[in-house]
Amino acid sequence: QLELVESGGGTVQPGGSLRLSCAASGLTLDYSAIGWYRQAPGKEREGVLCISSSGAVANYLWSVKGRFTISRDNAKNTVYLQMNSLKPEDTANYYCAASRGCYGYDPEYWGQGTPVTVSS
Repeated sequence: QLELVESGGGTVQPGGSLRLSCAASGLTLDYSAIGWYRQAPGKEREGVLCISSSGAVANYLWSVKGRFTISRDNAKNTVYLQMNSLKPEDTANYYCAASRGCYGYDPEYWGQGTPVTVSS
């Protein structure tokens, strides 16, 4: 059983940065694709970015292109989401999830989420 725990959320002013972490335990992340998703109040969950087991990145959300980056450190069993130039519309609960691939596979494991608020 793979357990995912997100951290790093918080409140930041517009234009600020945050780095979210997704730490795994129970199983290695080496063979899993890890995606970051978000859900804003009253809205459906949407995919943000995904990184495959080989390090290939899939961008699910056009609005974060050039501002958010995803990376993984398999030695630490951790995936990161670096968020720069944050905007109020980035406010949401952010979740990481593990799947067999970034495309064509539904996530099998989810973290509990970490809240991000972008506000002045």
